[in-house]
Amino acid sequence: MDENTPRQATPAPLGSVEPHASMLNIPPSGQLLYKMMTIENLLRSIVGFYLHFNRVDQYIDFPDADPHDGEQLPKDRQGNEMTRFAKAPEFSAADYYDQSRCRTYACCFSLENSDFIWNKYANGSEKGKVCIIFDFDQLRETLNQNLQPGNTALEYNGNRFRQIFSVNYGTVEYVEWDGHQVNEAHLPNPIKYTYLKDKKFSEEKELRISLSAPGIGQFVLNDGTTMGFPPSLQLFFDFRMAIADGTVKQILCAPDCDSGFLQAELDKLRIIPSEGSDLPLNKG
Repeated sequence: MDENTPRQATPAPLGSVEPHASMLNIPPSGQLLYKMMTIENLLRSIVGFYLHFNRVDQYIDFPDADPHDGEQLPKDRQGNEMTRFAKAPEFSAADYYDQSRCRTYACCFSLENSDFIWNKYANGSEKGKVCIIFDFDQLRETLNQNLQPGNTALEYNGNRFRQIFSVNYGTVEYVEWDGHQVNEAHLPNPIKYTYLKDKKFSEEKELRISLSAPGIGQFVLNDGTTMGFPPSLQLFFDFRMAIADGTVKQILCAPDCDSGFLQAELDKLRIIPSEGSDLPLNKG
């Protein structure tokens, strides 16, 4: 082939469902998940039919957020930088992990309904905050079904493309950040770094759902431009159905929560909170 002949673009690989489950810690059946949300964000998520995911290197929206979320460990970096790809010697394993991090998103929950999460998250709202309690098994089943190849597509700048994100679930492992190392025997899969955090964050008791795209190569659109990865994304999720079928078990209100406002907004949406929630059950 002449060197001036344009290369054929290789179609981006489709995302898959739980490709790294064997590498992650999955909670037992029956586990409940707790997610703090402002009332405003809950209503936006219901009306917009989505779960919100942050890019793991972009957690800057609340005090004391982890600046190293999803990052390769300090003791791993030197070895990763020394490891090069045979067909791309200018590209190191450290570059690969950094690029993977910039293409990985997480939606975070706690395994415990603790004072810590009530005090730490979803602050600063005029209407107050709530804790949404999810059934992990049902949430996992719903999202996996939605993300099966052919069931969903990626929307970018108003256009639809192949769905390139793989979904995984797991509890976060908390380690001594400056002293821990995972690349001693071999280079780890990038998903390992997505589920490691410093021990100082251990009170979070976090389970996260991750969406990640391959960390090698570029994703080029039909017009030749390179696709970027925004600071956050929205994954389709029908809160109305989740409340009706028990995937959302309860909605608990903080003491400062404007429960009357929330109830009125849910009534407008014809949503009846589950039994045990801190809101009146409108049976009418």
